[in-house]
Amino acid sequence: PTGSLLYPYGPDQGDKTNPKLDDGTSEAITLSIPFTFYGKTHQTAFVNNNGVISFDEPVRQYTPDPFPLADGRPFVTPFWADVDNVEGGDIFYRQSTDPALLGDISQHISQYFPESPFTATWAFVATWDHVAYWGSISDKGNTFQAVLTTDSKMFYIILNYWDIQWTTGAASDGDAETGLGGIPAHAGFNSGDDTNFYNIPGSQTDAIINITTTSNVKVPGRWVFRVDDFQAPDVNPPQMDNTCWL
Repeated sequence: PTGSLLYPYGPDQGDKTNPKLDDGTSEAITLSIPFTFYGKTHQTAFVNNNGVISFDEPVRQYTPDPFPLADGRPFVTPFWADVDNVEGGDIFYRQSTDPALLGDISQHISQYFPESPFTATWAFVATWDHVAYWGSISDKGNTFQAVLTTDSKMFYIILNYWDIQWTTGAASDGDAETGLGGIPAHAGFNSGDDTNFYNIPGSQTDAIINITTTSNVKVPGRWVFRVDDFQAPDVNPPQMDNTCWL
């Protein structure tokens, strides 16, 4: 969409498309540049239909759990919930060294983390495009994106939220008509240890529907984290004025 926060995506960008399968996942993706996530380097990733990018193993779980997870699975989730791309929507992904994409990403990260000059050499872009929820009897869809990027020394994750219309699948006690209620979606990351994790404010509450208005980098709908070692810019309290987190 024009004016979108989202980096370009779709088949015309060379994206692969996940199979239409409830609780499905991509094939194992061999990362052309291994990705360092909290001191551990991973060479394999999966784009899971239920809003999760996981390392080493797929994640088929559809009702989210808060972080830190007891079982130590390392993953990042822009929006962990019961997506059903059979009902609607597509899930795309690619690895890229496209100069235009890397230029945009480098400019953004250098702006958010000015003390660490950054020139991206590789990016992995996964996009959930107007995806439906399990048990849906509506035409609601969510569009969001997760980007992994590195200059081979520093490693960052960018989460972009463009349009969020539902929070919960019917098997997570959500309402089939509204896609709300029950156990709402979770956003953030789990490093696999007990100390490095982040739950984006509003996760697993009704307020997660407003994630397109929140940010830690003063860009509504965008959250950015350095993940080779933990760094998140401070959340600026005035941004939260429009949203009630109670």
